[in-house]
Amino acid sequence: MRFPRTLAAAAAALTLTLAGCSPSESSTDGKAYNDADADFASDMIQHHAQALQMVDLTLGRKLDAEVVALTEQIRAEQAPEIEKMADWLEGWDQPVPETSRDHANAHAQEHGESVEMDTDMPGMLSAEELESLKSASGPEFQTMWLEKMIEHHEGAVEMAETEVDQGSNAKAVALAEDIISTQEREISTMQDLLGG
Repeated sequence: MRFPRTLAAAAAALTLTLAGCSPSESSTDGKAYNDADADFASDMIQHHAQALQMVDLTLGRKLDAEVVALTEQIRAEQAPEIEKMADWLEGWDQPVPETSRDHANAHAQEHGESVEMDTDMPGMLSAEELESLKSASGPEFQTMWLEKMIEHHEGAVEMAETEVDQGSNAKAVALAEDIISTQEREISTMQDLLGG
């Protein structure tokens, strides 16, 4: 009985090789993923973290009620999504990226130390842009915040569309579709708040 099992295992391995897939891409244990899924989760964690950093900059400022509601909505949506994607990466034995909102990095920022972030992703603000936003006040801050968050959301939509096109993990693709729907709706809201 051992020989047929060995033969079957060899045949399965050969099938995977011929199909050009790694076992992680073809497994049926609920953890199947490809490189696009891993990149999406890793990059979107950092992208969401910066959005939450931008939301943090609104705290204690006098803003229109509609803008305050939007910031609360973004926090309520994106914080759990970060946790979800971090769980996926851990389940896939992939590294979970550090972000500006990690405890150690947040402490560093409080003491004026810079935190390195990957700002090459679509819509990500540079350190200089974040500092400029932080320094703004009054109506100027609200306008700048809305403009920058629109750009940030547009970048997230672009990244999510790539995942929908190239990802293989059903849960990751479904989250990407949710991000597209949610953030396109919020972009429309922010454009209305800017009067455009």
